[in-house]
Amino acid sequence: MLKAQDVVILLKILAMMTLPKNKREGLLSQNKLAVYLCMSTSEVNAGIGRLVQSGLLGEIYQENISVNSTKKRVLVPIKAACEECLISGVKYFFPAQLGAYTRGIATSYAAPIFKKHIMVGEDPIPVWPYAEGEQRGLALEPLYRSVPMSVVQHPDPLFYELLVLIDAIRAGRVRERNIAIKLLREKLK
Repeated sequence: MLKAQDVVILLKILAMMTLPKNKREGLLSQNKLAVYLCMSTSEVNAGIGRLVQSGLLGEIYQENISVNSTKKRVLVPIKAACEECLISGVKYFFPAQLGAYTRGIATSYAAPIFKKHIMVGEDPIPVWPYAEGEQRGLALEPLYRSVPMSVVQHPDPLFYELLVLIDAIRAGRVRERNIAIKLLREKLK
């Protein structure tokens, strides 16, 4: 059974897969993922195992030219399965509710990716609780506790956008969810 941290790992892998092949080579190692996600290596290892078992990551074998033409095992996202899981499953398995007023990082419909789609009014916005955040609003717990720290310490615009789109699907109203689904599909292509 998937855990919420597995979805975060999957989103980071999806974001890294958009990098040119020569730039992502060493970034997809479990140690690097652990550093970028502010998780332990054992959490990343267990999460990748669950992602493979659930059919969201698949194994392929690539020629490893540098080591006597051996084949190297590489895990890649199965995009159709990822899209189906993220759009249809996450909101049921990891539901979100707004909490108390706090300082944090804008998420869901309040994130910059939604600026040209949704006009934010005077109501408090959803934020990931984070003491050093620049926004104030209602707490929306991230999928995993290390997400705000990861986004601040290791900026990755696509990873942040994927996370906030998932939050809009998890906690948004119908209009916000539909916009998030449309944008998520565009990002996964």
